[in-house]
Amino acid sequence: MKGKNPKLFSFTAILIITLSILPLGMSQPQTQGYTSSFLLLNKPDGDLTYELNVTIPQTLYQYYSMQSHTTFSERDFAKFVTPYPLKPIADKLWQLYNNTEDFTNGVLMFVHQITYYEVFPGRYPVETLVDGYGDCDLFVYVAASILEAGGIRSVFIYYPDQLHMEIGVDIDAAPTEARVETYTINYQNGSYFIGECTGNQWRTGWRIGETPSKYQNASSLVVPVENTAQTSLDQVTVTLRELEHSSLTLQMSTPIMLENSNVTISGQILPQSANENVTLKVKINTGSWTTIGTVETKADGRFIYNWVPPKEGVVAVQASWIGNKQYNGATSLETNVLVLPLLIVALIAALMLVVVIFITVVVKMIQKKTSKMHTPIRNTVLTITHRRVNRQLKT
Repeated sequence: MKGKNPKLFSFTAILIITLSILPLGMSQPQTQGYTSSFLLLNKPDGDLTYELNVTIPQTLYQYYSMQSHTTFSERDFAKFVTPYPLKPIADKLWQLYNNTEDFTNGVLMFVHQITYYEVFPGRYPVETLVDGYGDCDLFVYVAASILEAGGIRSVFIYYPDQLHMEIGVDIDAAPTEARVETYTINYQNGSYFIGECTGNQWRTGWRIGETPSKYQNASSLVVPVENTAQTSLDQVTVTLRELEHSSLTLQMSTPIMLENSNVTISGQILPQSANENVTLKVKINTGSWTTIGTVETKADGRFIYNWVPPKEGVVAVQASWIGNKQYNGATSLETNVLVLPLLIVALIAALMLVVVIFITVVVKMIQKKTSKMHTPIRNTVLTITHRRVNRQLKT
């Protein structure tokens, strides 16, 4: 290596190797932006699923990454609420929902799909959407930005002892979709229902008014969402589409079976969808629906499940799946199977045996009686015939 700087050569070699092993997306600047996809139900427990695609311009992300991220007090939380750049998201949600409760629950479904990861200091919603992760306060900033852009008032609910943050939302009336007791907080003559923004179960996650038990009676500080920026460098672009529809078939191996016997439940998702979980529910006689198990579909979308009914009666079976990122979920038609108790079967068998014996006895009696009636006549005929033969012989 005479005549060359070895340090410079080593640095150049390392740089070339590093650039060669970097992913293509990292080695080239993004010019069209960053896209994230979210799924939304038409309502809690809804039967229609929509895909919401959000594209953040690179320049918008760079703009917020250069803004101050420092907070000196709780009042500074509001600077992270940016309604203007996220207004296209709110506009699409209003196309999907027609009241403030469903709109708010849609926002909660949205933030529940962001991966939880503790971040410090705070980040702007655009940054969180690009990163794809955040913690409770970052989720609240995203939710508050969409709600404010949609014309719905909100506040921060901060728990200093737990270092946790929730959102309070003015939805105009008590929630009708909540599954448990609801909680509110009053602030400046307004009533705000509590919304928990963490949790990754977006289909079954926290709805507006619901909150984890550890925060139900915890000391909190209400921070207003005010003086938010009404303009920005740019806005995100959003598309909304309904997922394709699917169907689910269901068959039973037999329509009638004995108690304590095995029945095979089978069916298929169409269009064929592999490795999807199908939930099976049953209802016995006039009882309520009960889940008996979950089975995964094969490569052709088919599933098979063996089951022993716990008791006799009319058993209704139904299958369902929640769908995926391409297809809406579906629920099969009810299919019934009659489960007969062993006692009744034994009684029926005994009764049939009695009937057979009775019929056999009656038949034999009739045959015997008929045989007795024909015997004298046959003897008389034989006697007359014998006499005729004797007369002919004499003659």
